[in-house]
Order: sequence, then structure tokens, then C-alpha cells
Amino acid sequence: MNLLKQIFAILFLLATQLVYAIPVNFYQGSQIIGKRVEIFEDATNTRTFEEVLKEKNFVQSTDDTPNMGLSQSTFWIRFSIANKSVSSLLYLELAHPLIHTCELFEISEGKVTTEKYLENADFGDRNIKHQNLVFDLNIRPGQQKMYYLKVKGFNQVILPLIVRDQDNFFEAAQIGETINGIFSGIIIVMVLYNIFIYFSTRDKSYLFYVLYVLSVGLAQTALTGYGFKYIWPYAPNFNSVATIYFSGLAGIFAMLFVKNFLQLKEKWPPGVIILNVIIALYSSTVVLNLLGFELLSFRAVDVSGGIGAIGLFIIGVKLSKENYRPAKLFLTAWTIFLFGLFLLVLRNINILPYNFLTTYTMQFGSIAEVVLLSIALADKINIFKREREESQAEALKVSLENEKIIMEQNTFLERSVNERTAELQYANTELNVALTKLKDTQTQLLDSEKMASLGQLTAGIAHEINNPINFVSSNIRPLRRDIDDVLEILDSYDSIHEVVSIDGLQMKIREIDKLKDELDLDYIKTELGTLLKGMEDGASRTVEIVKGLKIFSRVDESDLNVVNINDGIESTLIILNYQMGNSIKLVKELGNIPSIECFAGKLNQVFMNILNNSIYALLKQKNDNKTPTIWVRSWLKDPENIAISIRDNGPGMPPEVRAKIFEPFFTTKQVGDGTGLGLSIVFKIIEVHSGNIQVNTEVGQGTEFLITLPVKQKARPIQNFNE
Repeated sequence: MNLLKQIFAILFLLATQLVYAIPVNFYQGSQIIGKRVEIFEDATNTRTFEEVLKEKNFVQSTDDTPNMGLSQSTFWIRFSIANKSVSSLLYLELAHPLIHTCELFEISEGKVTTEKYLENADFGDRNIKHQNLVFDLNIRPGQQKMYYLKVKGFNQVILPLIVRDQDNFFEAAQIGETINGIFSGIIIVMVLYNIFIYFSTRDKSYLFYVLYVLSVGLAQTALTGYGFKYIWPYAPNFNSVATIYFSGLAGIFAMLFVKNFLQLKEKWPPGVIILNVIIALYSSTVVLNLLGFELLSFRAVDVSGGIGAIGLFIIGVKLSKENYRPAKLFLTAWTIFLFGLFLLVLRNINILPYNFLTTYTMQFGSIAEVVLLSIALADKINIFKREREESQAEALKVSLENEKIIMEQNTFLERSVNERTAELQYANTELNVALTKLKDTQTQLLDSEKMASLGQLTAGIAHEINNPINFVSSNIRPLRRDIDDVLEILDSYDSIHEVVSIDGLQMKIREIDKLKDELDLDYIKTELGTLLKGMEDGASRTVEIVKGLKIFSRVDESDLNVVNINDGIESTLIILNYQMGNSIKLVKELGNIPSIECFAGKLNQVFMNILNNSIYALLKQKNDNKTPTIWVRSWLKDPENIAISIRDNGPGMPPEVRAKIFEPFFTTKQVGDGTGLGLSIVFKIIEVHSGNIQVNTEVGQGTEFLITLPVKQKARPIQNFNE
């Protein structure tokens, strides 16, 4: 029962609503019906169709193209169409591609049918594959139907409603496709041509021009609906904001292009400030949209476009008055573009009619602008070429004048050169003599350093080998005595063969036993073992010292070899043991490190020089409060490097001494104690090994030399470390 009441209520409302609609009498071709519609704005976006049927606040439109401005309201458009033509195939086109959501309610013979387009629907979901929203009106010739069109606002709500028959619809669609194809083709050609020029000249003006043209093309394509139709048909959400993004990018790249093309930094610096402000405004349009302020972002596009147009126009006029040719060409192109934009605005506010010219005025204006700007860029190259030719001619003129001056001065210069040459030859002779003396002095110092090292090496070897050799030589005399006693006993046994009787044999045995007791054979046996053991220890110690010497010397130092640094440290400590004696305590903490590629002999020289300095410093200081100590450590710092630390608790160094210790000939030792080359050579050796040496020292706290060496390195010829 309730259902029947609702049906009768709707039928009654339908019958009464026919009174309000001003019928559109359609005969043929196309007809804009803006003045034949009634509009109701639902600011709450909550009214249902049944509620709208009862609404009495519909307002008769007085414009061919109703313009509702920026709005997010829902608009209900009421109209009726009477088909006076012979065709039953009529179409209603909402020729504003920025509207993506609407629903058409058709009232015919007491029935309501609907057809809708949704914001989030793909382009392929449209019943009629057109860039604008198009509805198929099934009205037989002579028939009249009532319609309600529900339009959901999102930004600028403009309602160019056009009724077309089939032939006119296809003809208009074909014209639109053709113009869009021409526009797209010109944009693509301009982009490809100028990007080729950019790669040839590397002029940023061409790059910004290409980005600007590409952004303008995409913005225009989005505005006309062809972007959704051909480029991003499966991205309806992006299609809703594409005009914002591409318009913002077009504005930004336009400002960057103008800044480079017109050379504003040199021609008019205040213009750079104007363009930076406009760039900030265009950037804000994208930011506002991303933050969810849709209406504000669309308004920001309008504001940015207006300010940008005025700003660029002012810059173009300012530089054109100064007779700057690129500015004149730019001003011409920009004026044409603004004229097309101005016509579009006049059409949108219903001052100009909605026709072919006003529909495609932006495309025509954009095409003219990009072509003229491309011509301006080419003209700029010609200007540069002409300026270069003039500069070359001026340079040639100056060159000829300079040549004349040079010829006049050659005579004077030649005489002066001869005089100066004689002076230089004399000075050169004196310098050669001084250099020879300096090299001789340097050679003597290096030889002195080498002889000092050799003397130290010899003294260390002699001292270390002397102890075990003395031990061996001191055991030779008692060993010989014991051997003689054993031989005497053996000779007594040999005389047994001469005895012929039992009594004589027993007597001989008693004599031998008596001799053994007199010589104390058991003691001789014990002493022989002790003497031989001592000689064996002395010989082993000598072999160990010789082995250490061989490791230290490294006769194959001209090549990189894989060696264990711990062996070199041990051999160096053996040689320097006699210097330390019992006066200096040695603490060794040699870790388990891998063998490394190095010049082993030169690294032994590094250890020798550093340890020598530590020993010298510890023996020179007089301090009864602490035991002079040297700590020697080695460890694997990381998989690619090892580290060696040589530290003492000596007097340390002040900062001014620390800063100079690696300088050649710098020394704090007494005259005759050193040449000052030791640490300089150390630094060069570590440098050649691609290593690092760090000195940590403080007065009264001792000194530490921390060396880092790579495990592997590129092979290289041995360096002359003494240079």
C-alpha cells in the first residue's frame, strides 16, 4: 500500500513539474540550451531525487553557458526537450571536461530512467567514449521528455549543455579530434626539435622550454579531456587533479625558461625576484592540492596564472623598451597566448558565445606561443653567432695592433733578453755549484745515518752473538780434559789383549778399576752431558740470532713479499736487546695477525728507528718513580688492515716538537747523537706502503707511534726512501 502511495506521489509530482520546464524545441544540428534550463543548488549535497521533485526554488538560467564558479555543491538542472527533427538519435553533451560526476534522470510516460557518470570510473566505463560527458537521448520525432541533470561540483562548475543530432555530434567530435591531433603533433615536434637543440648546445633555456612546452601540452590535454581519453584512461583519480599539477609545472618551467632565456640576472635583477615569487605561488597550488584543499588549489591556479601573466608582461615590456630583441619576440608570443586565454575567460563568463573559435582558442594560442618561442630561441642563437663574429673581428683588429706594438718592442726586448741571459747564466753557474755542494752534504748526511745504523746493527749482533760463543768456547777446555780421561780409560782396556794369564788379567782389571776410581768416571759422564748440552744451547742461540739477522736484513727488499710483521719486530728487538739490557722493561703483545704484502727490510728499518728513539728517550730521562718501559703490540685492526703500536713512558713531546718530528734534519738529540733523518725516512716508508702513522704524545706521559698497514696493496717498484 505504501509503495502504491509513493508511486502515485511521484506521478503527481511528475505531472506538476512539467509546468515549470521551458521546452527546448530541437530542429537539427546543435543547440545550446543554457537559457532553457532551471537550476537548483543543493549546498548540503544531501537532496534525493524525490526531494528535488518537490523543490520550488529552481532558478531560470539567463545565460547560454551557466557559470556557477568554484563550488563543491550539487547542482540540479531541470529542462525538457521537444524533438522537432526527423532523427530519433539525439545527444546531450556537457562540454566541460573538468566535470566528471553527473547523473541524468529521464521522465517519460510516468517512468524514471537514469544514466550516471562517476568520478572514480575509468574512461572505458563510459557509455559513449567521448572526452566530454555525453548522454544518449532516446526521443522520437514529435516527442517531448522531461529531464533532471544532477551535477556534482568539484572545482569550476561551468554548464555548457548542447543538444546535437547524430550527424552534428560526429562532425563536432571529428573536428575536436583533428584539432587535438594537430595540437598534440605540434607540441611533440616542438619538444623533440628543441630537446635535440638542447643536447647540441647544452643551453638550459632549451631544456626549460622543452619542459614548459611538455607541461603546457599535458595541461591543455587534461583541460580538453583528451588526456583522460588517450593517456591515462585508467587513472580517474589522477584525472581529477591533472590540470592542477600540469598547470603548476607549466607555470614553474615558464618562469625558469624566461629567467634563462632573457638572462634576467644580467639584464634586470629585480625580474628574478618577481619570477621567484611566481614560482613559489605555482608550487603552492600543488602543495595545497596534496594537503586536501581542492578548491583553494584551483583558486591558487587562477591567482598564480593572473599574477604570472602580469609579471611576465611587465618583464617583457621592460626589456623590450631597452631594445633587447629576445624580449620583443617573447613579448609577442606571450601576448598572443594571453589573448587566447582572455577569449577563453570571456567565453566562460558568458561575454562571448560558446562556439568553435572560443572553444579552441587556448589550443590556437598555445600553438602560436610555442612556435614563436621556438623561433625566438633560434633567433637567440643567431644573435650569439653575430655577436661572436663581431667579437672575433674586434679581436682580430686588436691582434693586428698588438702585432705592430710587439714588432716595435722586439728589438728592445731582444737586447734586454741578451743582457738578462748573461746574468742568468752567471747565476745559473753559481746555483749549480751550490746545488752540487748541497747534494754532497746531503749524501754525507745520509751516509752518516746509514753508517750509524750499520754500526748499531754491528754492535748489536756482536753483543748478542758474543754471549753464546763465549759459552761454547769456555766449555771446550773441560770437554777436552774429560775426553782425554775417557781415552786413557779406553787405552787401558786396549792393553788387556797383551795379558796371557788369568792372574795377569785379574791384575789388569784391578788396575783399570783403580784408574776409573782415580779419574771418577761417573762424574766425567755427568760433566760430559752438561758440557755438550751447554754447547748445544750456545749453538742454537747463535743460529736464532743469525736467523733474526736474516729476517731483519731482507736482501730481497726490492720486491713486494708476503711476510709476517711479527717476525720483523722480533728480529729488531733481538738486535736492540743489548741497548735495553736490564735498564728497560720490554712488554710484547704480538697478536695473531695475517701476513701482509710489504717491503719487509724497509719496515724493519721503521721499527729500528722508532725503537731507537724510545730507547734514547728512556735512557736520557732521569726518573726514579717509574720503571722505563717499552710496549710493543700488534693486532688485526679490520679485515683489510693491521696495526702496530710502539709506546714508551718516556718524557713525551710538546706540541711544537710533535709538529716537526717528520721534517728532514729536525732532531732534539745532542750534537753527534743523530742526523734528524730517521723519522723522515720512517714517514716515507709508511707512505709508500699506503699506510698511516699517528703520533700520540704528551709531556711527561710518554709517546706512542701507531702504525696502520694494509694487508694487500698494488705492487710497485721499490722507492728511494732516502730521497
